[in-house]
Amino acid sequence: MAADMQRVDEVIRLRLASEVALINQISHYIVSAGGKRIRPRLVLLFAQALGFDGAEQHELAATVEFIHTATLLHDDVVDESSLRRGRQTANALFGNAASVLVGDFLYSRAFQMMVSVNRMRVLEVLADATNVIAEGEVLQLMNMHDPDLAVDDYLRVIRYKTAKLFEASARLGAVLADAPQAVEEACADYGRSLGTAFQLVDDLLDYEGDTQALGKNVGDDLREGKPTLPLLVAMARSTEDERLLIRHAIEHGEPDRLDEILAIVRRTGALDATREAARAEADKARNALSALPDTTARKALLELCARSVERSS
Repeated sequence: MAADMQRVDEVIRLRLASEVALINQISHYIVSAGGKRIRPRLVLLFAQALGFDGAEQHELAATVEFIHTATLLHDDVVDESSLRRGRQTANALFGNAASVLVGDFLYSRAFQMMVSVNRMRVLEVLADATNVIAEGEVLQLMNMHDPDLAVDDYLRVIRYKTAKLFEASARLGAVLADAPQAVEEACADYGRSLGTAFQLVDDLLDYEGDTQALGKNVGDDLREGKPTLPLLVAMARSTEDERLLIRHAIEHGEPDRLDEILAIVRRTGALDATREAARAEADKARNALSALPDTTARKALLELCARSVERSS
């Protein structure tokens, strides 16, 4: 996909341009950090799997990357994060106010871009997605420091905050190709399940990875008081003293005893359980692809399921 992704990068560079110097500086800083660019790839792969090859696919691929980047800028401010993709976060470098406002710029620029495609269905999909993502951010904020969070409520945050943009990206490919409604829904199902698997692995790696490989600080979720699946499973399987230790760490956002908590998470099999939950979601995504014709793009989507779950960074 190198040629297609290069065209997406060209659109990104063109659409980032602003007469305000600080906007250019911060937006280029965050976008140039790279990342896996999975959401833009989903737009391209589903469009191509369904026979669409127009320039609109690159415009919409860049659009979803802008929306994603805007959420990162806002997330890092809310979470008080200092490291992302191996570099200082924009808020650590430029300040919270500038990061929030440039995130707003990227959101509004994304809406300008989706209007340029001149398809009402595209507007519907992305307007719905951005609204649901915002709801997910608020839900996560409400769940912070809550050790009694139910697994279903945790998964709801993932579906809103992360999986929704995966779902929208996959759906956009089908919309561009004028696919039948049943096929569009199958594409959306794939994106939703892949996005859920992807976030589950992200949450797992916060307790299994290392800072250099992840590009962020290991244990950030614990410091922020986020009750993610590894901790929820560990509490359900641990001794009373261990459970109280994890509860206290979630309630107070204290990473000081991270090593002890890591040992509990590993001993209880919580990491394996989280990886298995991610594999189950990836299997759902694979099954959704049965609605697509057998193409190179479909094979790439199948491979993406495995790569997203088995990754270590």
